[in-house]
Amino acid sequence: MTFHHETLPNGLQVILERNERARSVAAGFFVRTGSRDEPPELAGVSHFLEHMVFKGTPRRDALAVNRDFDRIGARHNAQTSEEDTIYHVSCLPEYLPAALDVLADILRPRLDAEDFETEKQVIIEEIKMYDDNPMMVAYEAAKAAHFSGHPLGGSVLGTEETISALTVEQMRDYFTRHYGPPNVVLAVAGNAEWGLVLDLASRLCGSWTGSGVPRALPAHRGVGQPRAVLREEDHQETIVAVADAPGLESPDRHAASLVATMIGDHTGSRLYWELIDPGLADGADLSFQDYQSAGAFYTFLSCDPPSAQANLDRIAEVYRDFSDDGPTDDELERAKNKVLSRLVLRGERPMGRLMPLGSDWTYRRAHIPVEKEIAAYSAVTLDDARRVLEAYPLLPMTVVAVGPNVEVRPPV
Repeated sequence: MTFHHETLPNGLQVILERNERARSVAAGFFVRTGSRDEPPELAGVSHFLEHMVFKGTPRRDALAVNRDFDRIGARHNAQTSEEDTIYHVSCLPEYLPAALDVLADILRPRLDAEDFETEKQVIIEEIKMYDDNPMMVAYEAAKAAHFSGHPLGGSVLGTEETISALTVEQMRDYFTRHYGPPNVVLAVAGNAEWGLVLDLASRLCGSWTGSGVPRALPAHRGVGQPRAVLREEDHQETIVAVADAPGLESPDRHAASLVATMIGDHTGSRLYWELIDPGLADGADLSFQDYQSAGAFYTFLSCDPPSAQANLDRIAEVYRDFSDDGPTDDELERAKNKVLSRLVLRGERPMGRLMPLGSDWTYRRAHIPVEKEIAAYSAVTLDDARRVLEAYPLLPMTVVAVGPNVEVRPPV
């Protein structure tokens, strides 16, 4: 396994983690722009732009984009988050030049006005689809409440109002400002030669122009106002609660991830044995998400509406017991085994390595091989877990309840 890095004259970062034993290769453009970079009136433009990128370029229409990926058997997709927009492809090594030719081409889309108006309706329908999903409604509302006034509080999809009001000229301007090569990393993982990757990057992306965009990185600490969203037609109560956690710059992110696994993993955690195994709830877990300059512990609960308050109080009791007594050696060892197994299994595939590879370089300017991540998780101690919970207590939480029960209150 070898790592290579080069910065093109226009500022584009190109990296490769080469694995000669792999039977495939994955490549992705990591664009450092997401919902946290959008002004309120442009909410959802990053995700909308992700859709528009596949609608055609000066060289290819939408049909040709899909056809040219399809003829080489490539798997391609894209995703938008609060932090970034990622366009990726995986294929057989011999087809990397053809795959990157298409992927680089769509990163300079034509953003046609007619396509824009057509796709706008697709985005609005997607928003409506997520509005029908209680968990998504609760998650978006909880994030907005917890990060109120902070860039991370915005919705990735935007709203019907912001998408309806968006113009193609605004999207073109957003693209020009945020898709400059200094704001992009081209990451490649798997069976590829560095000389070929660098040649392709220079030939396909060397003419790109534009500059980088500074990102506001305010810290965030605190609890937002609780909220209840009445949905009388729902048969379950869905609750999402948020507490502060370490950001992605923090060395405590590994300990925070293990804390979430010990308390709230979907199998064999304290929440599982307290609520899922006895049948008190059909969903109860805790997850950790690290962002730039901030982080969050997300608690998810779904259960029978009359039981919502009692179950939320049970979760709070689990958190208090864990904070007061701390984890056991056995809990920490089991959490490490879970996290490391998932890390290693994912890392055996080039596509599985691509995401951490590109993200680590985008936000840390560091190559962190699987072995280094294994060492970091393995080094976490019981004292580290206790320290994280002292610095980032799970209580109090920003609580949002969605369903027919509007009497749910935050636990104290």
